[in-house]
Amino acid sequence: MFYVYLIRSINFPELTYIGFTLNLNTRVTAHNNGEAIHTSKYKPWKLEMYCAFIDEVKAKAFERYLKSGSGRAFAKKHLW
Repeated sequence: MFYVYLIRSINFPELTYIGFTLNLNTRVTAHNNGEAIHTSKYKPWKLEMYCAFIDEVKAKAFERYLKSGSGRAFAKKHLW
C-alpha cells in the first residue's frame, strides 16, 4: 500500500505536514525522532489522518494536490 498522511505538531498545533510513504508507522516514528529535515524542529507529531492507495501514481497525485493551494483549502475544510 501507498499512504498519504497528515500530521500535526503537538507542541505547535498550528503547524501541519502532508507526506507520502510506503510504511506509515515507520515514517511517523521518523518524524518524531527528528529524522525528517522539514519536521525535526517541531516534534513530536501526531497522525491526524491517512489515505491508503493501491496505486502509487494516484497516491503521489493526491499528495501533490493536497500540497497545492486548492488542496490545502480542501484539507483545511475537510481533513484537519
